[in-house]
Amino acid sequence: MHTGDLVAGERVTLSDNKGRNHSVVLEPGGVFHTAKGAISHDDLIGGPEGVVVTSSGGSWYLVMRPLLEEFTVTMKRGAAVIYPKDAMHILMQADIFPGARVLEAGVGSGALTISLLRAIGEHGTLYSYERRDDFAAIAARNVDGFYGGRHPAWQLRVGDLVDTIGPEPVDRAILDMLAPWECIDVVADRLIAGGVLCCYVATTTQLGLVMDTLRAHRGFTEPQATETTIRRWHAEGLAIRPAHTTSGHTGFLIFARRMAPGVNAPVRRRRPAPGAYGPDYTGPRPPGVDAGGTEEEESA
Repeated sequence: MHTGDLVAGERVTLSDNKGRNHSVVLEPGGVFHTAKGAISHDDLIGGPEGVVVTSSGGSWYLVMRPLLEEFTVTMKRGAAVIYPKDAMHILMQADIFPGARVLEAGVGSGALTISLLRAIGEHGTLYSYERRDDFAAIAARNVDGFYGGRHPAWQLRVGDLVDTIGPEPVDRAILDMLAPWECIDVVADRLIAGGVLCCYVATTTQLGLVMDTLRAHRGFTEPQATETTIRRWHAEGLAIRPAHTTSGHTGFLIFARRMAPGVNAPVRRRRPAPGAYGPDYTGPRPPGVDAGGTEEEESA
C-alpha cells in the first residue's frame, strides 16, 4: 500500500460531481477518457492525493487513493468476495489480533485476505487455502497489488483443505466454502483451545448444517449465527431520510470457540420445534435430542 505522492502503477479513485467513482491504475502517458473530456495520468503522477483535477471538457474529479473498502469491491474477481460489512464483523467477532496465526480456507478473490493481513501484521501468519488455481492466481494479484508486493505474513496454498492442511496450530480459522461442515474435524485438530472458528455461508441450508455439525462435534461452544445489513441515510437540511438502497443479505456468519482437547461442550437444554429433527432430517443430530426429534431426559 502506497503513501506519499502518487506513483505510476498504483490505483486511484476519481469521483465526479454526481458521486460516481472511477477506478484507475496510473501509467506514464496514460489517459482516462470521460464523456466530458480526458484526464492525463501524468497530471496526477508525482502529485498528492486529495486534489481536484479538471478534464479537458471542464468537468472536475476528486482524486483519492481507494480505501480498503473501495479496493475490495472494485478489484478484479474470480469468485464472489466477502463484502466489507461482513469482513469487519469477522475481524471483530473472531478477534483477529496482531501476531495471530490464522487459517483461511476459500481465498476466492482475496478480499478478506487483504483485511486479515492488515489485522495480523507482519509478525502474524495467514495460511490461505484455495482449491482452484485460477482463483488463487487472481487472489495473489489482488493482494500483491494492494500491498505493493507479497506480504511477509502470507502463505498461499493451492489444494483442498482436508487433503493439504499443514501441521501448524492456529489461533483463528475462517471457512468460506461450499461445505464447511466437511472440514470441521480437520480444523478442530489445528485450532488451539479457546480459538475462534468462523464459517461464512450463503444459504439457510448451509447455516443449519454447520451449526448442527458443530453441536454434534462437542468440541466447540454453542455456535452463534448472525447476518449483517447496512442502510445509508440522506441528510440535507430538513430532508433526512433513509437512502433508497440498502446493503442487504450477502451471507451468514457462524462463530464458535474451541474447547480444550478431550473436553466436551456442555449440552444446552433445548426444545426444538416439532419435526426439527424428525424422520425427514438427515444431518448431524445435536446431543440431547432423540431420534424422534424431542428432548431427551438426560439433557434436562
